[in-house]
Amino acid sequence: MTRRLLLATLLLPALTWVAPARAQRTPELSQSQQRLQEIREERRQLTHDLNNIRSQVHDLSSEAQLIRRQVNVSAGVLRELDFQVSRTEQQITVTTRELLDTQDRLAERRALLYRRLRDIYKRGPLQAVQALLTAESFGDLINRYKYLYLVARHDRALMDEVTELQQQLVLRDRQLKRSLAEVQSLKGERVQEHGHLQELEQEQTHTITQLQRQAQSTQQRMVQLARDERQMTALIATLERRRRDAERREAARVEAERRTAARAPAAGSANRTPLPTRAPATAARNPNESHLSTREMGSLAWPVEGRLLYRFGRTTTPNGTTLRWNGIGIGAMRGAAVRSIAAGTVVLARPFEGYGPSVVVSHGGGYYSLYLYLEDINVSEGGEIARGQQVGTVGGQSTPEGTHIEFQVRSPGGQAVDPLVWLRKR
Repeated sequence: MTRRLLLATLLLPALTWVAPARAQRTPELSQSQQRLQEIREERRQLTHDLNNIRSQVHDLSSEAQLIRRQVNVSAGVLRELDFQVSRTEQQITVTTRELLDTQDRLAERRALLYRRLRDIYKRGPLQAVQALLTAESFGDLINRYKYLYLVARHDRALMDEVTELQQQLVLRDRQLKRSLAEVQSLKGERVQEHGHLQELEQEQTHTITQLQRQAQSTQQRMVQLARDERQMTALIATLERRRRDAERREAARVEAERRTAARAPAAGSANRTPLPTRAPATAARNPNESHLSTREMGSLAWPVEGRLLYRFGRTTTPNGTTLRWNGIGIGAMRGAAVRSIAAGTVVLARPFEGYGPSVVVSHGGGYYSLYLYLEDINVSEGGEIARGQQVGTVGGQSTPEGTHIEFQVRSPGGQAVDPLVWLRKR
């Protein structure tokens, strides 16, 4: 009896232990997974926008900006993955510690249970009956019944505790395996994300290099255009000086003939055979006459059918550089016919500076039309040309703008004006 009471006393502390609750997912980890999902959604949208830009006009500046944003987003994905890996590894540490503790406690309870079962087996199934029958008094009987009840309840509690510990052990083992699989998956994603980030950084470096090359090429193009424009302006100024000199000479000749005729004796003129009036041999080329009129603004045919590549005036490139165009760029098929917008005299028909094969037509009155970046020239300098006559074919394939011509119109004084004002609207 004393041994039973001692065993019951030893079992009482075991009943006070409560199994730790199963570890739950922390709010920080849930928030991190939500942020990760939002970041990945943003990256998908950025990738979609980048593909749209690449499928449209190749804008390196916008592409570089989107790639920089993708790099930042991918870095955010890496940060969230690192956070989740760290928290999951902490959970693994806690779960492993709880698993080991549960295993130790289960071993202790099993040892107590086995000893208790051995005691019960040794004393036989009638031990409780014998204890009650050997009571010396009714009070002793009540006390013995109470102790037997407590011992039985402790035995049942020990069995329940062993069962609960076994279940906890299974749950801890499952949670540990799940956490290990999760951290392995996260580390795999992190490796993929790191590779993706490296690709984006390489692409960013490549795009920046392209931008730098484009900026350098644009700068060189600006210098070349400025030089060519100075040469073209000088040429037009020379042609204008020649035209004005021709006007002055023509006016002087006409004035001299008028004065000579005025000084002739009026009386003798009746007996003389009147001299035939000399018709100017170059009447069709009189510099005072113009084949262009402001009345024709907005009605002239285009020199070649094609798409408008750039407009007259200042334009800003994607890298922020400003270019000034003194004409319009018309993109067309290589070798397409280029025609004069009006009749006139060909004053230039040869390669000119960076413009390549070029044709300049003087329409009289100080108006000129310029056809630049040709491939072939079909007229000769000094020759007369009719409206709509072919002056050459489309070239310009070696320029940054591709196959096209540049068409300019110069007003009296050599000033470049917007050609679209003269051409028919499309």
